[in-house]
Amino acid sequence: MAVRRAAVAAASAAALSLSLLATSCSAGGASPAADSKAQPPPKKAVATGSGGAVSSVNPYASRAGLDVLRKGGNAVDAAVATAAALGVVEPYSAGVGGGGYMVYYDAKAKKVRTIDGRETAPATMRSDSFLDRSTGKPLPSDEVINSGLSVGVPGTPATWDKALKNWGTVPLAKALRPATRIADDGFVVNDEFRAQTAMNEKRFRDFKSTTDLFLPKGELPVVGSRFRNPDLARTYRQLAREGVKALYRGGIGRDVVRTVQRPPMASGADHKARPGLMKRGDLAAYRAVHREPTRANYRGMDVYSMGPSSAGGTTVGEALNILENFHLSKADKAQALHHYLEASRISFADRNRWVGDPKFSDVPTEQLLSKDFAKDRACLIRSDKALKSPLAPGDPRHPGADCDRRTGNKEPHEGPSTTHLVTADRWGNVVSYTLTIEQTGGSAITVPKRGFLLNNELTDFDFAPLTKGTPDPNLPGPGKRPRSSMSPTIVLRDGKPMIAVGSPGGATIITTVLQTLVNRLDLGMSLPAAVAAPRISQRNQTATEAEPGFLSSPERKKLDALGHEFVLAPKTFTPAPEIGAVAALEFLPHGKISAVAEPERRGGGSAMVLKESR
Repeated sequence: MAVRRAAVAAASAAALSLSLLATSCSAGGASPAADSKAQPPPKKAVATGSGGAVSSVNPYASRAGLDVLRKGGNAVDAAVATAAALGVVEPYSAGVGGGGYMVYYDAKAKKVRTIDGRETAPATMRSDSFLDRSTGKPLPSDEVINSGLSVGVPGTPATWDKALKNWGTVPLAKALRPATRIADDGFVVNDEFRAQTAMNEKRFRDFKSTTDLFLPKGELPVVGSRFRNPDLARTYRQLAREGVKALYRGGIGRDVVRTVQRPPMASGADHKARPGLMKRGDLAAYRAVHREPTRANYRGMDVYSMGPSSAGGTTVGEALNILENFHLSKADKAQALHHYLEASRISFADRNRWVGDPKFSDVPTEQLLSKDFAKDRACLIRSDKALKSPLAPGDPRHPGADCDRRTGNKEPHEGPSTTHLVTADRWGNVVSYTLTIEQTGGSAITVPKRGFLLNNELTDFDFAPLTKGTPDPNLPGPGKRPRSSMSPTIVLRDGKPMIAVGSPGGATIITTVLQTLVNRLDLGMSLPAAVAAPRISQRNQTATEAEPGFLSSPERKKLDALGHEFVLAPKTFTPAPEIGAVAALEFLPHGKISAVAEPERRGGGSAMVLKESR
C-alpha cells in the first residue's frame, strides 16, 4: 500500500510539473524538450519510393504533408498542409503574413496551372511612397525594411483557399490540422532556428510582440528546447472555423491593419518604425489570381514556371532558350558554366527592364520567351571572353538589333529569404510552391496575439526609377504586386512530369533553379548531385557570387582566365555563405519518385516518400 501511495504521489508530482511547464509556455516561446512528442522527425536529403512524395526545408513540415498523402489527400492538399507547417517551424521565411506562387500539374487534365498569391500594395501607395518628400531621394532602406510601410497585403491564405477549392480534396480546416498540432505541441529548436533568430535579434528587440514570441524571457531560444506558438495555433483554428474571410474581412485582418498602422514598439527601442498605409479595404479587395504559366521548350523538354508578376519563369526560360544555342557538356564543365553565367547575365538585364505586374505594365512575356529573341541575345556570348556587367537590356519586341554590348543598370534590391516545397501524389499530380515573407524575419513585426510575422515585400519595388526617361515597370502603385524572382518550376518530358524544383534566395532563386536544371539536364548529374553541387550566381553584376566549394574548384581557375570575377556569396538568410535551398523531386521508371532536399544548406532539408524503396 505504501508503495502504491508513493507511486501515486510521484505521478501527481509529475503531472503538476508538466502542468506548470505548460502554463509557463502558454504565451509561446521555448521550453525544455520534455517528451518524445517534441523530438523532430528523422531528416533525409533523398528518399525514393512510390505513392507520393514531399520535399521541404524542414522535417516537421514534410511529415505534415506526407500525413495528408497517407490519409488519401492529393498533392495540393499536401502542399497546403506542408506550407502551413512551414509557417510554424520556418516562421522567418513564410507564413500567414506573406505571399507566394503555386505551380500545379493536373494529371487528369494533363495541364499546368498556376496561382499568383503575391502580396499587393495598399490602395493609397504611390510611385513616390518610398521617397523622402523633402529631398526627393529614396528613404534609407533600414527605415523601410523594418516598418509598416513595407508590409504588403498578404496573399498566402488566399492561395491556400483557392488551390484547395479548385484542385484539392480536403477543406482548409483539415489541411491546417497538422500545422495547428505542431504550433500547440511545439518543435525542437535546432542550430539553424537559433542562428536565424540571432541574425535578427537586434531588430526583433525593437518590437514588443516579436520579442515576446521569439526571444523567450528576453533570450535567444536554446537549441534542444521546445518552441511553442499557441497564438498561431489559435489563428489557424480561427481560419479553420471561419475560412480566409477571417483575415480578409474579419478579426485577424483587423489586428493586421492595426499592427501595420501602429507598429508595437518595445519600450526603449532605438528604432522608430514608420506606419504603413494598409487599410481594411485593402484586405477585402485582395484576390489570388490564376495566371498562364510560362513555357520554354529546352532540348525537347517543356519547362513550365510562374509568369509575371514573378520574373522567375521569363528569366529562367529566356536563359534556357539562350543556352539552347550552345552545346553544353560535362566533358568541358568550365565552358558549360561559362555559358550558364553569360545566359543568366543577359536574361537579368532584360528582366529588370521589362517585367512587372501585368495589370499595370504591358509585359512582353511571349517575346521574352521567343526563340528568335534568345538567338539574338546569344550573339553577345563569346566562348573565350566573359561579358562585362551591367549590360543594357535588349528589346524583345524588335529582335535582330541587340548584339550590342551597351552598358545598363545594376541589379535592384530583392530580399534573400523565402522557402520552397514540392509534392506529388499517387495519381501523378505535382505541386511546386514557393512562399515568402521577403527577407529572413520579414518586417520583424509580429501581429500581437496572432503568432505570425508580417512581410516586408513592398521593398521589392524599385524605390525610384532605374533609368531617367525610361519606363520602370516595378515602381510602387496602388494595388500593385512587386516583381518577384520566385521560380517554382515543373519540367515535362513527353508530356509527363519529370522534375519539380524551386528554391528560396531572392534574386538568386532564378540562378539556383537555372543551375540545377543545367546540372541535371546538360551535365548529366543525378538530381541529388545537381542540388548538392556548389553554386554560382550571376545577375548582371560586376562580380559573380559564389559558394566556398566553387571558389576552391578547378573550374574557378578556368573561368578566371576567361575574365569572370568571383566574390564570396553574402551571409544572408543563414550564418553561412550559401546560395539557395532547393526542394525538388524527379519521376523515375517503374512508378518511382525520388524526393530531394538540400544535404547541408540551411542545416539540410527533408525529403520523404509515402512508400520508401530499399
